[in-house]
Amino acid sequence: MTDFQPKSDFLATLIERGYVHQASDLAGLDALAAKGGVVAYVGYDCTAPSLHIGSLISIMMLAWLQRTGNKPIALMGGGTTRVGDPSGKDETRRILSIEDIEANKNGIQRVFSNLINFGNGTIDARMVDNAEWLAPLNYIEFLRDVGKHFSVNRMLAMDSAKLRLEREQELSFIEFNYMLLQSYDFVELARRYGCNLQMGGSDQWGNIVSGIDLGRRMGTHQLYALTCPLLTTASGAKMGKTASGAVWLNEDLLSAYEYWQYWRNTEDADVSRFLKLFTFLPMGEIVRLSALGGAEINEAKKVLATEATALVRGRAAAEAAADTARRAFELGETASSLPTVEIAAGEVDAGLGLLNAFLKAGLVSGTGEARRQIEGGGLKVNDNAVSDPRATLSRSDFNSDGAVKLSLGKKKHVLLKLV
Repeated sequence: MTDFQPKSDFLATLIERGYVHQASDLAGLDALAAKGGVVAYVGYDCTAPSLHIGSLISIMMLAWLQRTGNKPIALMGGGTTRVGDPSGKDETRRILSIEDIEANKNGIQRVFSNLINFGNGTIDARMVDNAEWLAPLNYIEFLRDVGKHFSVNRMLAMDSAKLRLEREQELSFIEFNYMLLQSYDFVELARRYGCNLQMGGSDQWGNIVSGIDLGRRMGTHQLYALTCPLLTTASGAKMGKTASGAVWLNEDLLSAYEYWQYWRNTEDADVSRFLKLFTFLPMGEIVRLSALGGAEINEAKKVLATEATALVRGRAAAEAAADTARRAFELGETASSLPTVEIAAGEVDAGLGLLNAFLKAGLVSGTGEARRQIEGGGLKVNDNAVSDPRATLSRSDFNSDGAVKLSLGKKKHVLLKLV
């Protein structure tokens, strides 16, 4: 990879910014991209009402594809979600109803229009659903026409199956078929829309190259594979997960302020990498921000937070979140747009312990963690450090709007509001 010198803007951008993990034929793909001839897709199964930031890297790859003169396809997995992808999973996914899958699909679709332009133009994006061709399939015909091209020996050697079996964890027959369906998706997209590249996370490599092989056997044009790394933070944590749950891309599952805060809390060692992957800032500006040291690195983190939030929530929401953070942290104000958790007034009147208050606010995972935070001076009520784990909240702690500000460290704040 280090010796490869791309001629296309597409691969030059992706390699420079750290998106490329594996590729089936870099030179062939580069020649195609240099002519603006790449039609690439990424598939997104509809397992939840929103994607989380673990999917953002592949959406950014589609966005850069379009920005460099090529055509993206966002494939909704209305069909494959009925089966469940075993890749990277320790247990069988819960089977969802058709109604749940449709509702999830509608939620997932929202984020794409913020990053990709859809329409009927040459490089305008398409959004399609694989249920269109998977749902009507005749099983016998599918086995005869597609299944005959797959070796069970090879399928069992793929990580998605091998790792599950090595750990003696069940792999259902329906999941075992997932590779066939994803491979067939690639063939159908090639036939219907001229698609020639599938992109995805590195855990999808086996499924993607199986699609290339199926296309060769079924007479499509040349197909290509390109995967991105599955990101972890510098400390080894998986991207997209926090103590309080997933970092969702949709506003109705995670406020713009909380989303902004996730990026603001980036570890120092990750700032440069995340600026490259999760913003459209030019590389010169990223180099400048990455060179900041000491306390100045916080300014780079604020830029990262605002730019990353603007991608999926819009510029106005990102700047409002940044302003809320500035007022809450730098000016010490209790901003009304902080995350809010409602609590019954009767609970406070009955004597709500501070440990349980922080637990209800989602700032700690248990009262044991709350006690440890108190010992280290990490918990605050209205910016005043908590020293007594037996203390309770009283009505006097709440302001005229019926809210009290609870804080964990300097960066995590929640309003507890009486109802």
